[in-house]
Amino acid sequence: MAQTATTGNLDSAQKIIINTSRYTEEHNAPAMALIEQFSLPKGAKQVTVPKVGQMEMSDLVDGVDIIDDEDIKMTTVDLTSSEVGSKVILTDKLLRQMADNVFAMIGRQMGDAMARKKDTDVLALYTNLNGGTKLGAATKFMKATNVQACISFAKANKFGSQLYILHHPNAVAYLSKEAATVASTASASIPDGFTADLLSNFFSGLRPFNGVPIFEDGNIVEDSSGDGIGVIADKGAMAVLNSVETRTERQRDASLRATEVIMTSDYGVFELDDSKGAGITFDVADLATNN
Repeated sequence: MAQTATTGNLDSAQKIIINTSRYTEEHNAPAMALIEQFSLPKGAKQVTVPKVGQMEMSDLVDGVDIIDDEDIKMTTVDLTSSEVGSKVILTDKLLRQMADNVFAMIGRQMGDAMARKKDTDVLALYTNLNGGTKLGAATKFMKATNVQACISFAKANKFGSQLYILHHPNAVAYLSKEAATVASTASASIPDGFTADLLSNFFSGLRPFNGVPIFEDGNIVEDSSGDGIGVIADKGAMAVLNSVETRTERQRDASLRATEVIMTSDYGVFELDDSKGAGITFDVADLATNN
């Protein structure tokens, strides 16, 4: 009897790919999970987010009118989105075999690709925060004293109340090695205000320095000098605008004896408030494994 690839085969394969891809994407983009989330309403082309400056309060005298006017100093940021996507080809032969683990593998690969794309889009914003002035320095390590100085800078300059640090695993490993001799920096849980489900795999486990949790992200690029740019920021420093979550379409290619499954997402990432974060340059080269 002839073997055919039925619609049921295709529906099952596509469902496995989509579900695996979405889960993988959600749980592999720590930089994306640490910023503000906005949704684009149907029929709209952008979301305009207002920002107001600090105001001052004046001392008053009983019976005397208030004469000081305050300018709200409002500015706005326009958020727009654009599409990204990829295509996978499911051959009739593969569909006939119905190997669920193969479809799950394809889903993981596509989810990893989408997560990496979204994550690196956010990482690219770090270098321009704080007017482009970065903390740390080339060839310097992520030592406890440097981390404390970054945190004190952020708090003194009023970055915000939901501060976090994200850097390369090698930079965090240096800090962890240094902190191993300090009892007060033992393993701790992710502080309130951060999504443990999405960030647990990227939390350093170090007790938050002055209440600031430290996360790690292997997508941070090591430059030719062995340095990389992480960040210290408030959650409100950057934002993502989600227009359309991951969606799929499929198209039959008879001559190829296969079906193309196209997956796309529509989003955009932006600086929301330049004054609420700063890039941090530290050495991210591999630590010696033969000491």
